[in-house]
Order: sequence, then C-alpha cells, then structure tokens
Amino acid sequence: MRVTFSLFHALAVLNWLLATESLIYFSLAVLQALEDGLKRADADPSVKAVTICGENGKFSAGADIRGFSSPNKQGLGLGPIVSLIERSEKPVVAAIEGIALGGGLEVTLGCHYRIAHVQARMGLPEVTIGLLPGAEGTQRLPRLIGVPAALDIITTGRHISASEALKLGLVDEVVEENTVEAAIRLANRLIGQPLGHRRLSLKPVPKLPNMEAFLTEALVKVKKRAQGCLAPELCFQAIKAATEQPFADGVRKERELFNILLTSGQAKALQYAFFAERAVEKWTTPSGASWKTASPQPIRKAAVIGLGTMGRGIVTSLVKAKIPVVALEQDLEYLNTGRKAVMLLLEREAMKMEQGGQTLDFNNPARLQFAVDFDVLRDVDLVIEAVFENMALKKEIFNKLSRICKPEAFLCTNTSALNIDEIASVTSRPQQVIGTHFFSPAHVMRLLEIIYGRHTSPTTIATAMQLAKVMKKVGVVVGNCFGFVGNRMMFPYVQQAVFLLEEGSRPEDVDQVLEDFGFKIGPFRMSDLAGLDVGWRSRKDQGLTGPTLAPGTSARQRHGYRYSPLPDLLCEKGRFGQKTGKGWYQYEKAGGRTAKPDPWIHSFLSEYRDTHQIKTRFIDQEEILERCLFTLINEGFDILAEGIASGPEHLDVVYINGYGWPKHRGGPMFYASTVGLPNILAKLQKYSEIHPDVPQLRPSAFLKKLVAMGNPPLNDWMSYLHRQSNKL
Repeated sequence: MRVTFSLFHALAVLNWLLATESLIYFSLAVLQALEDGLKRADADPSVKAVTICGENGKFSAGADIRGFSSPNKQGLGLGPIVSLIERSEKPVVAAIEGIALGGGLEVTLGCHYRIAHVQARMGLPEVTIGLLPGAEGTQRLPRLIGVPAALDIITTGRHISASEALKLGLVDEVVEENTVEAAIRLANRLIGQPLGHRRLSLKPVPKLPNMEAFLTEALVKVKKRAQGCLAPELCFQAIKAATEQPFADGVRKERELFNILLTSGQAKALQYAFFAERAVEKWTTPSGASWKTASPQPIRKAAVIGLGTMGRGIVTSLVKAKIPVVALEQDLEYLNTGRKAVMLLLEREAMKMEQGGQTLDFNNPARLQFAVDFDVLRDVDLVIEAVFENMALKKEIFNKLSRICKPEAFLCTNTSALNIDEIASVTSRPQQVIGTHFFSPAHVMRLLEIIYGRHTSPTTIATAMQLAKVMKKVGVVVGNCFGFVGNRMMFPYVQQAVFLLEEGSRPEDVDQVLEDFGFKIGPFRMSDLAGLDVGWRSRKDQGLTGPTLAPGTSARQRHGYRYSPLPDLLCEKGRFGQKTGKGWYQYEKAGGRTAKPDPWIHSFLSEYRDTHQIKTRFIDQEEILERCLFTLINEGFDILAEGIASGPEHLDVVYINGYGWPKHRGGPMFYASTVGLPNILAKLQKYSEIHPDVPQLRPSAFLKKLVAMGNPPLNDWMSYLHRQSNKL
C-alpha cells in the first residue's frame, strides 16, 4: 500500500512509493517523503497544482500509536508539514478515500480543498488513546467548522461519514466516482486562483453570540462524559485557546497540552487498552489450540432461544450483523411479547443507523423469523440459548437441540456462571458446545465472553470468535469455571462492598468512592440495576440461603467462612432494585432510574448491626477502594494461575468492555502493575489478618510469587507461572 502524490500540469503525473503497511501510518519515512515531495513540487515550475491521496482505498490512519510510547521519539513532526502544505503557493487538494483519521485528517486540514469519497470516514480519535490532535488540528478544525462541531468531534473521538463532513463544511465535495481523478480535475480548475482565504491558520474562529456561556456549559458536559479521563478536558482547553488566541499561540498551547497528556499515566493506560483489545483476538488454550490453526465455519443462519431481555438484545445484534435469525420462545404469549420488544429495539437501531447513512432491513421474514416450534431449527448453523439461568432447564433444551439441529450446527449457551461441560454432557456433540456470555443490553455492550469446555473444538472457538467480530463485539476466549472471568472476579468485589456495609459504611458511600475512581456505576447501583433477585436465585441454587439451608446455620457464616445475609434480607422484603422501586436505594417508581439514598436502608443497617453486635466504625475511602479492588485483582491472579485466561490483558479487556472499569486506568491487572504488586500484597495481608474468615483476602500464591521474583512488568508475568522459585 502506498501514499501517492500527483504533482502535475497537463499530462505530468509523478508518484512516490512512501509506505507499505496494512494501513497508512505516518512513520518518519512517510513524513520525510511527504516533506521532500512538497518541496520538490514547490520548486518545480512545471508543477502547477498538487493532490495528496492514499492508495488501496485508504487515505491515512494517522500516526502509529506505538511511536507515542517510544522513549527516543525524534525527527520530523507532522504539524510543521501541515503548515508547509498550507503555505504552498500552488493549490493542494486532498483526495480522501476510506479513512482519514488523526494526523491523516490534520493533513487534509492543511490542504486548500478537500474531496471525499461517499464511503469515506473521518475523525480525530486521539482522545480515545489519552491524547489530543497534536498537528495543529485543535486550532484548524474550529476555524473550519465552528467551535460546537469541532468540540464534538475532538472530545468524543467519533468517526463521521462523508455526508456529515459535507454538511459541516469539513469537505468541499463528496463523490461516488474515482476520488483522485475528481481531485485532479478540481486542482486543474484552481490553478492561478488566490489561496489566502483557504488557509485555515489565517481564518478567524466563527463567532457565537454567546461564546463564553456556550464554553462554560460545554466544559461541564465534557467533564461529566469524561468520568475522570483527562484527555477530553485538555482537548476542550486547546479548542478554547483557538477562540481566545492568535493561531501561533494556540498551536503553542496545543503542544503544551499534548505533552502533558503524552507523559500522563492515562495515555499509557489507554494505549495499553488499545493493544490489549487486539491481542485477545489471538487466542490460545492450554491444550495448544490457537487462532493460528483453527478456521471458523460460516454462519449463514442463526437462532436464539428465549426472548427475555438478553435474548431480545442478541436477536437485535444478529439482525444488525446481517445474519438471518430465527427467534424462538416456548409459547405464543411469550413469543408475542418478545416480538414486540425486539421490533421496538430494531426500529430504534434503524433510526440510529439512518443518521449515519446506513439502513437496517428487519421486516423481511427471510432475515427475521419468530417461532414456537423447535422444528424450525433444523437448518440453522448456530443456536444461541438465552433462557433463564437454570441448569436443569438449559440441559433440557440442549438435549432437544442435539436431537433436532443438523449434526454440524454449533450450540451456544448464554450463561453467566454455569458449567459448560455439564450442559454439553446431555448432547451427542460436546465438541460443538460453547459458552457465549453476552452482557446486557446485548445490542449495546461490546463484550462477548467465549467459554470453551473440556471437549469444545478449536473450530467451535474460532467460529464463536468470528461471530463476535461480525457482531462488532470484543470476543475474549476464557476457560470454564464458576463465573468464568468477569463474574468470578466480580464476586469478591461485591462481597467486600456488602461487608463494608456491615462494618459501618452506607451504599452511597461505597458507590461514590468507586465512581470517583472511574467506574460508570458503583456496586450497589449496579446491583439495583441488574436486580437483587438474580443473585438471590443463584445463592438459593447453591444452598447458601433459602429453604434448603440447614436449620441452625449461623446467619453470618457459611462453610466456616464469613457470609453476609444483607442482600437476602432485602429480597425477602421484596426489595429487588429498580424493577420494584426499592433496593439498596429508593426510586421514584417501580422501574425508575434515579437512585436516591434511602433512610429506611440506614435504619435497617443500624438495626442489623445491633442484632449481630457489630460495632460501627468509620471506614475511609482508601479502605473501601482497596478492599473492593484488591480482592478483585487477587482473584484475577488465581484465574491466571489456573489457566482460565491466557494473559492479564484478557482480564483487562473483559473488565473495560463488560464491567465499566475506567478505560483510562487500563483494566484491573494493568492497574495492579501501576500500583505495584508489593503494595497490593502488603494491603491484602493486612486486611486478611483483620478478617481471617474471608478467604478472598488471602493473597494469591501467584501474586506472592511475582513479588518474590522482583515485581516483574506485566508483559512478563505469564513467563513466571511455571518457574520454580526457592523463595516461596
């Protein structure tokens, strides 16, 4: 793939091969060639105009992210080259095809005119990796399209379509034909015309009648959306500088803010998260199966069994992925309710897609079919079971599927914790059974936890991963254990949160600390949203509470370990969370969304402590954070040691994409590496000594081993897993 310049008059066209990568990135070689080409064009009197374009249908993906973390980043900067383009006395036209992102879009802002192909997409996504556009983009874009639109594009990092770019005035023309030829024709027409009014650095930022009030309000919105992430706020400051200062001063401010972000821990964390998401695509299992040798089977038709909240979201995701789907329920009443809900979801998704110039075909029976008869599943390639989280029910369904579906069909279970091998045991094809744990709402959440069983074949894993990709989800392959990765790590986190209530905290205190850390939602608000009855049902099935519990069992002990009955007691009082209008919080009505601290809960907790003779104490923010997060991280080390996940990045991708972990903190295991493993070990040992009846506080043997081996960097952790150590 190459970047091609057309420097021409009459029939003269000169080309330089500049780069060969899957996407065009601005390496030092590309920048040098770009500068040399521009200077040669400027010096050559036979060249009357210039077009800048990419090849193989892509303009440029901007700078290579790996370059940002290089300690010896030297050489040419892109900003001066953008200025060089803009100063050209000969018209320069950008021909934008495919993508123009980051520095790629900033190059087009230096050009005097911009033509885009109708399918092109543009954006300045630097904020998503903890940075800001550093090649004068924060100064040029507001001058071109105004402050409100520039703020939206730069602080969110979203990609925009060619049609939206045309409406905003970001491009001058959108074409369906050959974009480079259209750019050449335009450049020929521009020869000899004045260019001063097209140089963005010379233009003023378009005034708003209420600029100061607008910026004040915009900052509040940016901060709220950022949830502790620094980059959006500094992007805002750079754009604000464009409204207040001359161009050169604004550029200096942009560089200053860029350097602050470049050296921040957040940028490092976000860039780690970016690469971690790509690393998990290359899955492996302890048996030696891997992405390198396993090939996915095509999925031409799928089915979903169960049209509850999760099933509806999965059906919607499959339709959006253009996979024909059969949606099946057990009786007509449930089917009709589910059908209405699915159609409503699809109508909403269609409206969103239309805004981006896309369409969604969901009224065609060949695309979406509803049924109550299992016989319609005879020709499907893949079935996703999404019924109630009950082992007996799932086994009954899988036994039926094994008899009805064609022999090569894949059987997937959407379970959040149940044993994949037990489900597979009732089928005649355990090698084609796999867990596909979607996250609610399934048509919105990006994570898909893919759980292989003892007999699951590499082809089945590869097919599930391909399905995730087609559905635009992040598939993470993990092993089979209770709770898998995400929920298994979540159990001790929530458990500690409840223990903290017993000892003196309030739900809103615990939630506030974790939301201040960056979680989108604290554990008690999360519990109310999911429904307290979900966990209650699971604990009943495990014999931890309810009628199967042995008489005389201590309220606060199970199997010799500490147990808190607080969530069970709330459920016994019908407080299931948002669905009933009361849970850990109170809501304006059943199904309400606004959580308010509940004086009843405060009295209930006080009475509970008195009943069990628990002395209330003040618990500071540090203890809340450490006990919740460090137990979660500790469980992560056990998961790695057991081979349930093949690397720490898998755990981090699960938590960022499925559990609201703040992306700018890089995931729990990355966060552990920044806090320092010796610090985590010391704190766990301290809390474990205070609470000896809580096994989740006992430090993982793998964590101890890593500390004994000198606290190696995260990338080296797995290499120590099977090494012998005399220190332990």
